Amino acid sequence: MEYYLQTPLKIEDIEKLRAGDIVYISGEILTARDEAHARILEMGEKRKELSFSLQGAVIYHCGPLMQQTGSGWKVVSAGPTTSGRMSKMTPPLLKAHGIRAIIGKGGMKGVAYALKKRCVYLAYTGGCAALAAELIKEVKAVHWLDLGMPEAVWVLRVEEFGPLIVGIDAKGKDIFAEVREKAQKQLEKQE
Repeated sequence: MEYYLQTPLKIEDIEKLRAGDIVYISGEILTARDEAHARILEMGEKRKELSFSLQGAVIYHCGPLMQQTGSGWKVVSAGPTTSGRMSKMTPPLLKAHGIRAIIGKGGMKGVAYALKKRCVYLAYTGGCAALAAELIKEVKAVHWLDLGMPEAVWVLRVEEFGPLIVGIDAKGKDIFAEVREKAQKQLEKQE
């Protein structure tokens, strides 16, 4: 199936998605990599309020390349980064915030249980940084630029961002885990 979703996402938006479905997102997405994840969790521990909302949010594992213009920022390149690095931080992040979708590449090990009934993982093809930049229509804001350009939280307005493949759905089906399991069985047969 193919779905066109508008942010902020509701739980009903993601409950209907199944692993393997194609999704296009319009609205706002926020970039966040390792340092941003760590700061979000740290602020939660200190009971400090974030300067942006994660309720119904779509987090994009991306370290964009931006160009400063007279009126703000222009996206030069915005391809997905490997999501596996954020796997350990994802369960507490999802527990504390109403994030409904994560976009990245390569899947995430050991998080399917944390996504159940909360969130979906959407895979975006690596190497599509220029295409992604074209689908980003506006840089609405930037937070935590002190972390550096790729680690800052960029609030981006997108139109039909995708195609994205549901890699892990809200029922816990994980395409990446299934492929790893099949590959392991093939290796064992060859030995």
